[in-house]
Amino acid sequence: MNFTRWSARLPGTQRRAAARTDHTAAPDRPAESASSVPAARAEQLTDETRPVPAVDDLPVREVLDRVPALVALVHGQDHRVAYINDAYVTAFGVRPLGEPTRESLPELDQLGLLPLLDQVLRSGKPRTLKSRKAPDGRSYTFTCTPVTEGDHAGVLVFATDVTDHAEAAERLRASERSQRETAVTLQRSLLPQELEEPDDLRIAATYQPGGTEAAVGGDWYDVITLGGGRTALVIGDVMGRGVRAAAVMGQLRTAVRAYARLDLPPHEVLQLLDGLAAEIDANQIATCVYAIHDPNEGRLVYASAGHLPILVRDESGVVLRADEPTGPPLGTGGWMHASGSIPLGPGSTAVLYTDGLVERRNEDLDEGIASLERALSGATGTPQVVCDRLVRSAGVTADHDDDVAVLVLQHPSRTGPDSDLFRNAALELLGGIEAAPRARAFASGVLTSWRFPTELHDLGVLAASELVANSLQHGTPPMRLRLRRTDRRLIIEVTDGDDHLPRRRRAEPADESGRGIAIVATIASNWGSRRTAGGGKAVWCEFVLPKA
Repeated sequence: MNFTRWSARLPGTQRRAAARTDHTAAPDRPAESASSVPAARAEQLTDETRPVPAVDDLPVREVLDRVPALVALVHGQDHRVAYINDAYVTAFGVRPLGEPTRESLPELDQLGLLPLLDQVLRSGKPRTLKSRKAPDGRSYTFTCTPVTEGDHAGVLVFATDVTDHAEAAERLRASERSQRETAVTLQRSLLPQELEEPDDLRIAATYQPGGTEAAVGGDWYDVITLGGGRTALVIGDVMGRGVRAAAVMGQLRTAVRAYARLDLPPHEVLQLLDGLAAEIDANQIATCVYAIHDPNEGRLVYASAGHLPILVRDESGVVLRADEPTGPPLGTGGWMHASGSIPLGPGSTAVLYTDGLVERRNEDLDEGIASLERALSGATGTPQVVCDRLVRSAGVTADHDDDVAVLVLQHPSRTGPDSDLFRNAALELLGGIEAAPRARAFASGVLTSWRFPTELHDLGVLAASELVANSLQHGTPPMRLRLRRTDRRLIIEVTDGDDHLPRRRRAEPADESGRGIAIVATIASNWGSRRTAGGGKAVWCEFVLPKA
């Protein structure tokens, strides 16, 4: 085979040959142009310097044999081997010529290169296969170029050793995997390992980090029981990626739990978080929704800092979107947050989520939320089943490009025997001091009808009496006594129009007052107080019911 003629088909040879042809065919230049070259220089070029040989005149086989890259030449439909250079022999050993590539060069078959040879032969266009690890343990980038000679067609295989680049890239990927695993571990350790279980709600949550090519974000969620039957729910998303975002998320989540213990309205909690977020990192902002569920009100009171709207599906399947009010993200400062509310009666399901569930690059965000609404309208079953269905309907997979956090809560509609375990009773405290005996009689009758044991009955009546007496002495109208039972606890609550919160203190022997709250704190499992939306306060205590 004429390797000199084959070399004329190598990439770049045609361009150089065309350049020489154009130079030869150019018209003679004027005499003054020729005379511009000094005579001594012209003489030196003519007499002492030999002309550089053209590419066509170079010994092609010797050139290819000395090329450090691997070179092989195959021809025909079965890719019979016509030539391999010394570098190829050094890498894979001596190979017989004239045999099909599948038999003579099995390493190319192992690398999956034979289909590429077929494609190049059919299309007449070069193809490249990047960084494949060969049987000799080294990595090569293969370029297959079509070559033709008359009626003969073949492929020139040119392999460049890229082992150093491949190993560097693998070290970089290993480092990124290690960092991602660290961030995922930190993220999961900062999320609640087990969700708290309120008496009146059924809750499930899921968190899925982004795929291996995506850095971990700062999504989080939490469920906090506030006492008195109330429950706080929170979900948020720290902007950014990696360990830093996860660390900021952990600090915000811890702060939310601390602020929740103050039993503040949702907008006041976000106001405190806003200032804290700016102190943690002025360049890091976060979105967040903080909501409180009170079974006595049948509503979800919430405040949002730049987060996506809560969705609520009522018992009939109608989905409501809590759009307002929404303030800017945490960490921006200078904004007074406000609270809103959305109905959450028996049989309702609410969903709190992060943008990874609904945001897509090729889709408007509102379309993603609308798709989630449609999925929620038909989602039934337990909270965990609903949670899984929503994630699947959104197309979230293991290689998703963003973190996803979803929190689903249901307010069950209880009927039959279950309804007897969840009861409410309330009494308006009218008049003056005579309201105290009426409150004791009311509490005694209610607790008797609920068939509590004698000891729990007496403790409940005593606690109700002390809370009412404290409200009559220090509070202002309107006043109300509320008793509530669940399947786990008895809750006694007294509200009045004064916003001064009581505190437990040590009463001196000569003091005639100051012992009521101390008595309640001693006999009850838990107690607390909070300011109410109307400007008053609520003081409550609860008793854990004995297990049946």
